Amino acid sequence: MSRDLPRLRYHSQLRQSAHERREETHPLTWRMRDDGQPVFLEEYSKKDGYAAVKHVLNELSGKDVIEQMKTANVRGRGGAGFSAGVKWSLTMQGGDLPRGYLVCNADEMEPGTFKDRLIMEQMPHLLIEGMILGAYANNSRFGYIFLRGEYVESARALQRAIEEARAAGWLGDNIAGSGFDFDIALHTGAGRYICGEETALINSLEGKRANPRAKPPFPGQSGAWGKPTVVNNVETLCNTPAVMRHGAEWFQGISGDLSDDGGTKLYGVSGRVKRTGLWELPIGTPGEEIMDLAGGVVEGQSLKAWLPGGGSTGFLLPEHLKLGLDFDTIGKEGSRLGTGLLTVVTDQQSMVSLMRNLEAFFARESCGWCTPCRDGLPWTVKILQALERGEGEEGDIELLEKLADDQGPGKTFCAHAPGAAMPLSSAIKYFRDEFEAGVSHPRREAHADPIPVGEV
Repeated sequence: MSRDLPRLRYHSQLRQSAHERREETHPLTWRMRDDGQPVFLEEYSKKDGYAAVKHVLNELSGKDVIEQMKTANVRGRGGAGFSAGVKWSLTMQGGDLPRGYLVCNADEMEPGTFKDRLIMEQMPHLLIEGMILGAYANNSRFGYIFLRGEYVESARALQRAIEEARAAGWLGDNIAGSGFDFDIALHTGAGRYICGEETALINSLEGKRANPRAKPPFPGQSGAWGKPTVVNNVETLCNTPAVMRHGAEWFQGISGDLSDDGGTKLYGVSGRVKRTGLWELPIGTPGEEIMDLAGGVVEGQSLKAWLPGGGSTGFLLPEHLKLGLDFDTIGKEGSRLGTGLLTVVTDQQSMVSLMRNLEAFFARESCGWCTPCRDGLPWTVKILQALERGEGEEGDIELLEKLADDQGPGKTFCAHAPGAAMPLSSAIKYFRDEFEAGVSHPRREAHADPIPVGEV
């Protein structure tokens, strides 16, 4: 990092100046301006904007696009890390099947995550271009950007960009003279974390309660309004133009020997560090390099733990910073890369208080559909509150572990409760003494004194 950039009004601040970002190494951010102002159509067009759309729609088939995405190994940047190319290959197409929908999941509600906001506020046309290419690959007739309602600046930039793209012929009928029709609408949500789950998002888009759906059928077979639907994250879609413009091998080469995953990742750091913000780096960059870019923790404190990618990932220790931050490497350590934004915890922060705050968020955001999540999360919060006050009872920690296990993968209707369980389980694993310090007395047994016969 050569210098600090001026403080912007955006919370999502890119910490790399223009001379540090190049087209061949920073496909997501090389067009961005140092002043943080949006890059709209005129400027975007001068910077190779929509060149990938023109090339693909007139020279390649949808299957070609899917194969390129598979070869480039673009894995979902929303947290799951599933191959975008494989996902697209599973969309039902052909014959008498109706053309479906492409939905961009821009409901960035993951605690500690603010990367998609950067793209939407400052580079809205990149998302639109990525959606056109994704729609072409999946034979989608219409697209929706499902946007977090609090992202007012993003909504303004995206709405203007959609109107510009439509007026220029990049949206609507017969795009670039290709015969392909596709348009986009911006849909702002009401601010529910559960809408990060793709089927809950689809339900909300349809005007229903945001509950997850049973799968199968998967959205690629029957999604929005019963038609084939593809749901992808903002950052995932924004990688598509570069892959189509420069090739899968080029994209894979950006990460080089760091990872089998292709391309770059928008990494970020928040918490008690000297310089919070975002950096576009090759995927697989070690955590210690990202922490160095953030200037390390604030003076007088030391690193105790960190979350690798949002509140629903497992805690890791300082020694784990040597690991490359990609999906498989972090997964082997019992956590998840998630969104790739590090949340730093220092030695002056209570792990019990932190977990109480985080689990309260997950409990509040539960849709209430299944029992382990609806009842287990509030129960978890009550126990953590008691431990935080120093009023815990013997067996409380074991009960927390049991609750976390009951909320694990495969035991609930969707991934909300497992996401809440992962940081709790890891916090107890690494910092059990902090939880034990909150236990003050033995557990009280109900009806310890028998009631005499005949008495009410």
